[in-house]
Amino acid sequence: MVQKRGGAYYKDDGPGDEIPDNLDDIPDAQPRLEPLHRFANRPYVVLGKAYEPHASLRPHQERGIASWYGKKFHGQKTSIGEPYDMFAMTAAHPTLAIPSYVRVTNVSNGKSVVVRVTDRGPFHADRVIDLSYLAAYRLGYVDNGSTLVNVESILPEGATTMTYAQVMPVASPRRPVGTPAERDEIELLAAKLSFDKPPVSPMATGGPPPAVSPAAASASSASMRSVFLQLGAFASAENAESLRSHLLRELDWLNEGVQINADGGMHRVHLGPYASRADAERVAEKIRLALGYKPTFVAR
Repeated sequence: MVQKRGGAYYKDDGPGDEIPDNLDDIPDAQPRLEPLHRFANRPYVVLGKAYEPHASLRPHQERGIASWYGKKFHGQKTSIGEPYDMFAMTAAHPTLAIPSYVRVTNVSNGKSVVVRVTDRGPFHADRVIDLSYLAAYRLGYVDNGSTLVNVESILPEGATTMTYAQVMPVASPRRPVGTPAERDEIELLAAKLSFDKPPVSPMATGGPPPAVSPAAASASSASMRSVFLQLGAFASAENAESLRSHLLRELDWLNEGVQINADGGMHRVHLGPYASRADAERVAEKIRLALGYKPTFVAR
Protein backbone atom coordinates (compact mmCIF):
# COMPACT_ATOMS: atom_id res chain seq x y z
CA MET A 1 0.00 0.00 0.00
CA VAL A 2 1.12 3.55 -0.70
CA GLN A 3 1.80 5.42 2.52
CA LYS A 4 0.17 8.83 2.80
CA ARG A 5 1.62 11.66 4.86
CA GLY A 6 -0.67 14.40 6.10
CA GLY A 7 -0.61 18.15 5.84
CA ALA A 8 -1.11 18.79 2.14
CA TYR A 9 -4.70 17.76 1.51
CA TYR A 10 -7.86 19.83 1.28
CA LYS A 11 -10.23 19.50 4.22
CA ASP A 12 -11.98 16.10 4.13
CA ASP A 13 -10.04 15.21 0.97
CA GLY A 14 -6.90 13.17 0.42
CA PRO A 15 -5.97 9.76 -0.96
CA GLY A 16 -8.28 7.76 1.30
CA ASP A 17 -7.53 4.63 3.31
CA GLU A 18 -7.82 1.98 0.60
CA ILE A 19 -5.21 2.70 -2.05
CA PRO A 20 -4.39 0.06 -4.70
CA ASP A 21 -0.86 -1.27 -4.48
CA ASN A 22 -0.41 -1.22 -8.28
CA LEU A 23 -0.44 2.54 -8.88
CA ASP A 24 2.91 2.39 -10.64
CA ASP A 25 1.56 -0.20 -13.09
CA ILE A 26 -1.52 1.73 -14.26
CA PRO A 27 -0.80 3.03 -17.78
CA ASP A 28 -1.14 6.62 -18.94
CA ALA A 29 -4.28 7.64 -20.78
CA GLN A 30 -4.16 6.48 -24.41
CA PRO A 31 -4.97 9.38 -26.78
CA ARG A 32 -7.66 8.60 -29.32
CA LEU A 33 -10.05 10.61 -31.43
CA GLU A 34 -13.37 11.00 -29.59
CA PRO A 35 -16.51 13.07 -30.22
CA LEU A 36 -16.41 16.28 -28.22
CA HIS A 37 -19.05 16.56 -25.53
CA ARG A 38 -22.18 18.36 -26.67
CA PHE A 39 -22.55 20.63 -23.63
CA ALA A 40 -19.28 20.64 -21.67
CA ASN A 41 -17.53 22.85 -24.25
CA ARG A 42 -19.98 25.76 -24.24
CA PRO A 43 -18.95 29.18 -22.92
CA TYR A 44 -19.56 29.82 -19.21
CA VAL A 45 -18.84 32.31 -16.45
CA VAL A 46 -17.33 31.62 -13.02
CA LEU A 47 -16.77 34.26 -10.31
CA GLY A 48 -17.24 37.04 -12.86
CA LYS A 49 -14.66 35.60 -15.29
CA ALA A 50 -15.84 34.44 -18.72
CA TYR A 51 -14.40 31.21 -20.15
CA GLU A 52 -14.64 30.09 -23.76
CA PRO A 53 -13.64 26.42 -24.04
CA HIS A 54 -11.87 25.19 -27.14
CA ALA A 55 -14.38 24.28 -29.84
CA SER A 56 -11.89 22.00 -31.59
CA LEU A 57 -8.84 19.89 -30.85
CA ARG A 58 -5.84 22.14 -31.39
CA PRO A 59 -2.27 22.69 -30.12
CA HIS A 60 -2.03 24.11 -26.60
CA GLN A 61 0.89 24.79 -24.27
CA GLU A 62 1.04 26.49 -20.88
CA ARG A 63 3.00 26.51 -17.65
CA GLY A 64 1.48 26.95 -14.22
CA ILE A 65 0.50 25.35 -10.93
CA ALA A 66 -1.21 21.97 -10.85
CA SER A 67 -3.26 20.75 -7.89
CA TRP A 68 -5.09 17.45 -7.39
CA TYR A 69 -8.34 16.11 -5.98
CA GLY A 70 -9.04 12.80 -4.30
CA LYS A 71 -11.49 10.82 -2.21
CA LYS A 72 -13.95 13.66 -1.60
CA PHE A 73 -14.89 13.60 -5.29
CA HIS A 74 -14.32 9.93 -6.06
CA GLY A 75 -17.41 8.64 -7.87
CA GLN A 76 -18.99 12.06 -8.42
CA LYS A 77 -20.12 13.08 -11.89
CA THR A 78 -17.66 15.14 -13.94
CA SER A 79 -18.43 17.66 -16.69
CA ILE A 80 -18.24 14.92 -19.30
CA GLY A 81 -20.92 13.00 -17.40
CA GLU A 82 -18.62 10.18 -16.28
CA PRO A 83 -17.91 9.45 -12.60
CA TYR A 84 -14.58 10.76 -11.32
CA ASP A 85 -12.06 7.98 -10.67
CA MET A 86 -9.16 9.17 -8.54
CA PHE A 87 -7.18 6.12 -9.67
CA ALA A 88 -7.49 6.92 -13.38
CA MET A 89 -5.32 9.24 -15.49
CA THR A 90 -7.69 12.21 -15.79
CA ALA A 91 -7.66 15.98 -15.34
CA ALA A 92 -9.82 19.09 -15.05
CA HIS A 93 -9.05 22.21 -17.10
CA PRO A 94 -10.99 25.48 -17.53
CA THR A 95 -10.92 25.66 -21.35
CA LEU A 96 -9.37 22.60 -23.02
CA ALA A 97 -11.84 20.62 -25.12
CA ILE A 98 -13.66 17.80 -23.34
CA PRO A 99 -12.57 15.13 -23.94
CA SER A 100 -8.99 15.76 -24.98
CA TYR A 101 -5.52 14.60 -23.98
CA VAL A 102 -2.51 16.43 -22.56
CA ARG A 103 0.98 15.60 -21.39
CA VAL A 104 1.70 17.11 -17.97
CA THR A 105 5.33 17.41 -16.84
CA ASN A 106 6.48 18.21 -13.32
CA VAL A 107 9.08 20.96 -13.79
CA SER A 108 10.88 20.12 -10.55
CA ASN A 109 11.68 16.48 -11.35
CA GLY A 110 11.01 15.99 -15.08
CA LYS A 111 8.39 13.29 -14.55
CA SER A 112 5.47 13.34 -17.00
CA VAL A 113 2.10 11.67 -17.51
CA VAL A 114 -0.59 11.67 -20.20
CA VAL A 115 -4.08 12.40 -18.91
CA ARG A 116 -7.58 12.67 -20.38
CA VAL A 117 -9.40 15.96 -19.72
CA THR A 118 -12.92 15.16 -18.47
CA ASP A 119 -13.84 18.00 -16.11
CA ARG A 120 -13.83 21.78 -15.63
CA GLY A 121 -11.64 23.56 -13.10
CA PRO A 122 -9.64 24.57 -11.17
CA PHE A 123 -11.28 27.97 -10.67
CA HIS A 124 -8.38 29.52 -8.83
CA ALA A 125 -6.29 32.44 -10.10
CA ASP A 126 -3.02 30.65 -9.27
CA ARG A 127 -3.72 27.24 -10.86
CA VAL A 128 -3.98 25.97 -14.42
CA ILE A 129 -4.97 22.30 -14.07
CA ASP A 130 -6.36 19.83 -11.54
CA LEU A 131 -5.09 16.24 -11.78
CA SER A 132 -6.43 13.00 -10.40
CA TYR A 133 -4.78 11.51 -7.32
CA LEU A 134 -3.10 8.88 -9.51
CA ALA A 135 -1.61 11.44 -11.90
CA ALA A 136 -0.36 13.59 -9.01
CA TYR A 137 1.15 10.52 -7.35
CA ARG A 138 2.98 9.58 -10.54
CA LEU A 139 4.29 13.13 -10.87
CA GLY A 140 5.53 13.02 -7.28
CA TYR A 141 3.62 15.91 -5.71
CA VAL A 142 0.82 14.23 -3.76
CA ASP A 143 2.26 15.26 -0.40
CA ASN A 144 2.99 18.82 -1.51
CA GLY A 145 -0.55 19.37 -2.77
CA SER A 146 0.57 21.35 -5.83
CA THR A 147 3.55 21.84 -8.14
CA LEU A 148 4.72 23.78 -11.20
CA VAL A 149 3.97 21.90 -14.43
CA ASN A 150 4.11 22.20 -18.20
CA VAL A 151 0.88 21.27 -20.01
CA GLU A 152 0.95 20.31 -23.70
CA SER A 153 -1.96 19.00 -25.75
CA ILE A 154 -1.65 15.71 -27.59
CA LEU A 155 -3.56 15.56 -30.87
CA PRO A 156 -4.63 12.15 -32.17
CA GLU A 157 -4.04 11.62 -35.88
CA GLY A 158 -6.51 13.65 -37.91
CA ALA A 159 -7.51 15.92 -35.04
CA THR A 160 -5.80 19.05 -36.40
CA THR A 161 -8.25 19.25 -39.31
CA MET A 162 -11.38 18.51 -37.31
CA THR A 163 -13.74 21.15 -36.01
CA TYR A 164 -16.18 21.01 -33.12
CA ALA A 165 -19.11 20.34 -35.49
CA GLN A 166 -17.28 17.49 -37.22
CA VAL A 167 -16.53 15.59 -34.03
CA MET A 168 -20.00 16.09 -32.56
CA PRO A 169 -22.26 13.01 -32.53
CA VAL A 170 -24.18 12.91 -35.81
CA ALA A 171 -27.56 12.13 -34.31
CA SER A 172 -29.16 14.75 -32.08
CA PRO A 173 -32.76 15.29 -31.00
CA ARG A 174 -34.72 17.93 -32.92
CA ARG A 175 -35.59 21.01 -30.86
CA PRO A 176 -38.36 23.47 -31.67
CA VAL A 177 -36.48 26.78 -31.23
CA GLY A 178 -33.35 27.86 -33.14
CA THR A 179 -30.28 26.05 -34.40
CA PRO A 180 -27.64 24.73 -31.96
CA ALA A 181 -25.36 27.65 -32.81
CA GLU A 182 -28.18 30.14 -32.20
CA ARG A 183 -29.07 28.53 -28.88
CA ASP A 184 -25.42 28.60 -27.79
CA GLU A 185 -25.22 32.29 -28.64
CA ILE A 186 -28.42 33.03 -26.73
CA GLU A 187 -27.18 31.15 -23.68
CA LEU A 188 -23.82 32.92 -23.74
CA LEU A 189 -25.59 36.26 -24.00
CA ALA A 190 -27.80 35.35 -21.07
CA ALA A 191 -24.73 34.46 -19.02
CA LYS A 192 -23.06 37.75 -19.87
CA LEU A 193 -26.18 39.77 -19.13
CA SER A 194 -26.51 38.15 -15.74
CA PHE A 195 -23.14 39.65 -14.80
CA ASP A 196 -23.87 43.04 -16.40
CA LYS A 197 -26.74 43.77 -14.05
CA PRO A 198 -25.96 46.46 -11.45
CA PRO A 199 -25.08 45.08 -8.01
CA VAL A 200 -27.87 44.75 -5.51
CA SER A 201 -27.72 47.62 -3.04
CA PRO A 202 -29.99 48.22 -0.04
CA MET A 203 -29.16 51.96 -0.04
CA ALA A 204 -29.48 54.75 -2.59
CA THR A 205 -26.15 56.23 -3.64
CA GLY A 206 -24.98 59.43 -2.00
CA GLY A 207 -26.06 61.17 1.20
CA PRO A 208 -27.34 59.80 4.50
CA PRO A 209 -30.20 57.26 4.50
CA PRO A 210 -33.67 58.83 4.66
CA ALA A 211 -35.92 58.20 7.61
CA VAL A 212 -38.33 55.33 7.02
CA SER A 213 -41.41 54.06 8.78
CA PRO A 214 -41.31 50.76 10.69
CA ALA A 215 -43.47 49.16 7.99
CA ALA A 216 -41.11 50.32 5.23
CA ALA A 217 -38.09 49.16 7.21
CA SER A 218 -39.68 45.75 7.61
CA ALA A 219 -40.37 45.53 3.87
CA SER A 220 -36.81 46.60 3.08
CA SER A 221 -35.40 43.97 5.43
CA ALA A 222 -37.52 41.28 3.77
CA SER A 223 -36.19 42.37 0.37
CA MET A 224 -32.57 42.20 1.51
CA ARG A 225 -33.01 38.60 2.62
CA SER A 226 -32.96 37.62 -1.07
CA VAL A 227 -29.36 38.76 -1.68
CA PHE A 228 -27.20 36.00 -3.20
CA LEU A 229 -23.65 35.71 -4.52
CA GLN A 230 -23.53 34.36 -8.07
CA LEU A 231 -20.56 32.02 -8.46
CA GLY A 232 -21.13 30.78 -12.00
CA ALA A 233 -23.49 30.47 -14.99
CA PHE A 234 -23.53 27.51 -17.37
CA ALA A 235 -25.57 26.03 -20.18
CA SER A 236 -24.46 22.61 -18.90
CA ALA A 237 -25.96 21.18 -15.71
CA GLU A 238 -22.92 18.92 -15.33
CA ASN A 239 -20.57 21.90 -15.43
CA ALA A 240 -22.66 23.70 -12.82
CA GLU A 241 -22.61 20.69 -10.50
CA SER A 242 -18.86 20.29 -11.06
CA LEU A 243 -18.27 23.92 -10.05
CA ARG A 244 -20.44 23.44 -6.98
CA SER A 245 -18.37 20.42 -5.90
CA HIS A 246 -15.05 22.16 -6.57
CA LEU A 247 -16.00 25.28 -4.64
CA LEU A 248 -17.26 23.28 -1.69
CA ARG A 249 -13.74 21.85 -1.51
CA GLU A 250 -11.90 25.12 -2.11
CA LEU A 251 -14.14 27.10 0.26
CA ASP A 252 -14.60 24.56 3.01
CA TRP A 253 -15.28 27.37 5.52
CA LEU A 254 -18.60 28.27 3.91
CA ASN A 255 -21.65 28.15 6.19
CA GLU A 256 -24.22 28.96 3.50
CA GLY A 257 -25.65 26.55 0.98
CA VAL A 258 -24.38 26.46 -2.60
CA GLN A 259 -27.44 26.13 -4.83
CA ILE A 260 -27.97 25.54 -8.55
CA ASN A 261 -30.79 27.68 -9.94
CA ALA A 262 -31.95 26.43 -13.37
CA ASP A 263 -33.94 28.92 -15.44
CA GLY A 264 -34.17 29.93 -19.09
CA GLY A 265 -31.71 27.31 -20.29
CA MET A 266 -29.01 28.48 -17.83
CA HIS A 267 -27.77 26.86 -14.64
CA ARG A 268 -26.60 29.51 -12.16
CA VAL A 269 -24.61 28.61 -9.07
CA HIS A 270 -25.70 30.78 -6.14
CA LEU A 271 -24.46 31.15 -2.58
CA GLY A 272 -26.74 32.47 0.16
CA PRO A 273 -29.17 33.96 0.94
CA TYR A 274 -27.78 36.84 2.99
CA ALA A 275 -29.69 39.21 5.23
CA SER A 276 -27.92 42.26 3.79
CA ARG A 277 -25.57 43.41 1.04
CA ALA A 278 -22.94 44.04 3.72
CA ASP A 279 -23.06 40.40 4.84
CA ALA A 280 -22.74 39.22 1.24
CA GLU A 281 -19.89 41.67 0.60
CA ARG A 282 -17.87 40.25 3.49
CA VAL A 283 -18.16 36.71 2.10
CA ALA A 284 -17.44 37.90 -1.46
CA GLU A 285 -14.21 39.55 -0.32
CA LYS A 286 -13.18 36.41 1.53
CA ILE A 287 -13.74 34.40 -1.65
CA ARG A 288 -11.64 36.91 -3.61
CA LEU A 289 -8.77 36.52 -1.16
CA ALA A 290 -8.99 32.71 -1.37
CA LEU A 291 -9.41 32.25 -5.14
CA GLY A 292 -8.33 35.50 -6.75
CA TYR A 293 -11.77 36.18 -8.25
CA LYS A 294 -14.81 37.87 -6.74
CA PRO A 295 -18.43 36.75 -7.21
CA THR A 296 -21.19 39.15 -8.21
CA PHE A 297 -24.39 40.07 -6.38
CA VAL A 298 -27.88 39.08 -7.48
CA ALA A 299 -31.39 39.32 -5.99
CA ARG A 300 -33.80 36.42 -6.12
